[in-house]
Amino acid sequence: MKADTHAGFTGTHLELIAASENASRAIPPLWPLASSVAVNPFLGQAGHTLAQTSALLGRVAGVAVTMPRKWYADKLAAGTITDVDLLDAIAVTGCPLNPVALRAAALAPDTTPTALPTVADLAATASGTDWPALIDDRIGAWAAGFFDKGQALWQATPGHGAFDSWRLFATRDLTAEINGLPGFAGFVASTAEKPRIALAMACDTLGLGTDAAPTYFHQLLLGLGGWSQVARQHLWQAELAGKRDEMTSDMLAIRIIWEQALFARYKDQISADWATIRAQHAAPITPSADDLAMATLQEAADRAGQRSLAQTLSGPAAVKPQTRPSLQAAFCIDVRSEVFRRALETLDPTIQTLGFAGFFGLTAAHNGFASDIAEQRLPVLLTAGVTSHATAPMADDQTARFAARAGRAWGRFKLAAVSSFAFVEATGPVYAGKLVRDALGYGAAPAMDTHKPQFDDSLALPDRINAATKILGAMSMTDNFAPLVLMVGHGANVVNNPHTSALHCGACGGYSGEVNARLLAGLLNDPAVRKGVAEAGITISADTVFLGALHDTTTDAVTIFDTDTAQPIPSLPQARGWLAQAGRIARTERAVRLPRATNEGQVTKRSTDWAETRPEWALAGCKAFIAAPRAQTRGKSLSGQAFLHDYDWTQDNGFGVLELILTAPVVVASWISLQYYGSVVAPDIFGAGNKLLHNVTGGIGVVEGNGGKLRAGLPWQSVHDGVGYAHDPLRLSVCIAAPQAAVADILARHDGVRALFDNRWLHLFLLDDAGQMTQRYCGGLAWEDMPGTLTKAAA
Repeated sequence: MKADTHAGFTGTHLELIAASENASRAIPPLWPLASSVAVNPFLGQAGHTLAQTSALLGRVAGVAVTMPRKWYADKLAAGTITDVDLLDAIAVTGCPLNPVALRAAALAPDTTPTALPTVADLAATASGTDWPALIDDRIGAWAAGFFDKGQALWQATPGHGAFDSWRLFATRDLTAEINGLPGFAGFVASTAEKPRIALAMACDTLGLGTDAAPTYFHQLLLGLGGWSQVARQHLWQAELAGKRDEMTSDMLAIRIIWEQALFARYKDQISADWATIRAQHAAPITPSADDLAMATLQEAADRAGQRSLAQTLSGPAAVKPQTRPSLQAAFCIDVRSEVFRRALETLDPTIQTLGFAGFFGLTAAHNGFASDIAEQRLPVLLTAGVTSHATAPMADDQTARFAARAGRAWGRFKLAAVSSFAFVEATGPVYAGKLVRDALGYGAAPAMDTHKPQFDDSLALPDRINAATKILGAMSMTDNFAPLVLMVGHGANVVNNPHTSALHCGACGGYSGEVNARLLAGLLNDPAVRKGVAEAGITISADTVFLGALHDTTTDAVTIFDTDTAQPIPSLPQARGWLAQAGRIARTERAVRLPRATNEGQVTKRSTDWAETRPEWALAGCKAFIAAPRAQTRGKSLSGQAFLHDYDWTQDNGFGVLELILTAPVVVASWISLQYYGSVVAPDIFGAGNKLLHNVTGGIGVVEGNGGKLRAGLPWQSVHDGVGYAHDPLRLSVCIAAPQAAVADILARHDGVRALFDNRWLHLFLLDDAGQMTQRYCGGLAWEDMPGTLTKAAA
């Protein structure tokens, strides 16, 4: 058949193509390093329980999705997990074991699942050549150039799609032939030019039917590591824009052509084994008794954590001050903000802090100063709705632009292929002093862009008024404004860390949050906007000034952008003093957790230490999301483990804000929580590996060593302190202070969100007016009172 014809295409082939597209969605996306965000590695398995996912990933990846048994055994021995927790977990999962048998299961030796062999695995056994490793190496060598985000000065195959690009590469790469696969380049040249046809033809060669294809396709894509996830991110972005993208399917076609070629080469030796494996892939995914037992132990661990959370929340709610606040500071809901907010509130009872998603409701595509790159400073679940840019004072605008562009050009020159070696030879001695300073930890953290951001002219006044009104309503800020109101974004200025953006604000698309904070402050200072907001029923005091600020989560220093307004701010010096004092308190608390930090001063130094693999713990330890008035949690130490979103349901007419919280911030928090969970329980496939071995590739991500699979997820140093885990892998407990009927109605209308709770990737609780956990969601729109009696279904 000709390479580009559809002759011989059947309905079965169309079903196989559909299965390949479904497999594409079973893979989590991966954002590039410059704007990396946490991603739920189990995104494609939200419709399955933990036990079912364990059976699936055991088959296709040979990994467990729960902790080693000793982790549970230690918690059982310490009394952290009780028999009550075990009984409750058994009732939920349907495990046939009793608590005694579960305790025995926790003490048994660990059993590692074994993935079904691929054709490459069978060929390796037959030939003695490590074909899986060679495939990883060759696909990695091609993909690093194809997906390059600016690390290279030119792309190897510009203007080509992924499959076309790979065919050009593979037909000129003789590595496979040298290692024992003669004629591979010619074989690739003879395959169909269209990837879907090539995939279907490969399936014919392999005898792969529609019953076995779904998990086999999933296995091949998962085996590509971060490369298939980068392709999946392209699909994600395309679908957000209402478009299509077939890059993930292209990656599958590339991988399966390798299988096709190896099967043709070793068919006589491996056919019988391959027939058995196909039959196993065709079998339904059924959790084993061990899958169910381990999922039940995890459920019991989750419930133990929920008991601890309930105890923390059981204290009396704080009395909301009736006087005007002296200072209001709205922080991102990020768990790192909880420590700082609590510290700040201890300094004066009239200080009020609030929690809101760090993009502050502004879906901004932002151009930094003298930059043509549109930074998507918004959650990846959303598309940009406004545009903004950074400005400089008119007096030095041109000079500043020239300096900024010259700096970037110099950086590009240093990395250019034609100049990099000469650059090192010629200027290496000039950098000796800098190297010494950096090595001793005296270097400076990267400077932020301090140029003032502003909305583009396309955002008309009615739109600005509407945005301000909605944002203030969603923040439950509708009256009693303080003289100074800070909108506090967050970021982390650290050196020599390719994962820096992962320490920034996930709600801001992996960027730091000062741009959105300053944009909102400027919006709310606008007299015309204030007049329009007042007509909507929100009156801002005439003497109230809004300022953007940035909380550096590594040092707990807060920068206030007070030059953004010319209005006098008498309370600013006092606010600076409070923030500095709160920073010292927060650093002292965080020093207890950080390795080699015996006092708060040592916490600060980590940001400029280029050898520090753990500059901060980021969101490690996160275990709860709470949407409630701050009075219900104020004064209750949540140890930097809770996302805190201010929400007052009595002000939420129609529960539109509640719906937004459940479908956006809660989902983003679930991505964060489950990324940490996956990076701990399955680090081989969902973790980024060892920072000490990382090499940045293509500006996209990291590999361990000099090539191969791109590593996604969190580095091991982000979840482990070298002795023990820094993150307890507990599935997030979402606590909402709202009427049961309102929450149930939203779940009934959003199947994707409901699936996360029904399959217990998240746990859902309702809070009473005192902030205490009173009801648990059981799935199927049913609830139970805590701790016991099942109530009628909300539906």
